[in-house]
Amino acid sequence: MSLSNEPVFSLLKDQFICGYKDIEGKGYAGSSGKHLPTGQAVDTSNGAGPHNIQIFVLAADGTVLHCLPGYWHAEDLATELQFAQQLNKVWQDQKLSIQQKDQLFSQMQLAHLKDHSRAERNRSHMQGFDVLFEKDHRLASTDVFYHNPIDPRTGKLDNRLVKTTDVIMHERMAARPFEPYKMFDTAVYSDYGKPMYDKEEDFRDASGQVVGDTSDRNYIGNDPRAHPVQTEVKKQGKSILRQAIPALVRAAISH
Repeated sequence: MSLSNEPVFSLLKDQFICGYKDIEGKGYAGSSGKHLPTGQAVDTSNGAGPHNIQIFVLAADGTVLHCLPGYWHAEDLATELQFAQQLNKVWQDQKLSIQQKDQLFSQMQLAHLKDHSRAERNRSHMQGFDVLFEKDHRLASTDVFYHNPIDPRTGKLDNRLVKTTDVIMHERMAARPFEPYKMFDTAVYSDYGKPMYDKEEDFRDASGQVVGDTSDRNYIGNDPRAHPVQTEVKKQGKSILRQAIPALVRAAISH
């Protein structure tokens, strides 16, 4: 929805060359329920579903100027696209050394956080299930918390210590100044929260409530449920192989 809304649509149409890359077979890709083009769309928070989609903004030579993991609200996406244009001016400035460009890149990424509106910060709260995933599975290694978010007195999670996704994005980008797209570690960069993200859009009524049985919905991405035919073929292939080996042994003995 963000790409077709203003001011993003005009920005992309007039000032960018757009393309896409299917990442379904990549090891870092996430999964979700299949959402048909004719299905309804629902709003979500900035940075939600980072494994499912990454929006790269590249210079003409393929250098990464910016990368937005997951979904982004149209107004916030437009701001980040314009910010990437500022970074492109730095990259194209022949008076600057590579070291100076890299330093400016990192400084500008972190400084841009101060320009984010309160509304953008409010739209960038991490999904609750993603926060719990980080707490339960990699509390000691994740960078999505300012420091240990567990209150020693209560043992509960202090949500005030959870970074918003706009902060996570700019901090991670600041550590990756002007990297070539081919060398960009997308798997590490976009890795926070659950690999599975599904808002069950096609099962919601006009009020936004999930109705009906969602257990038999179709999946896409890196999920065995997304490739039932391939999975069955693999199973059959193993079965055929197990049957073929004894036959080959018997053939060798007979000769």
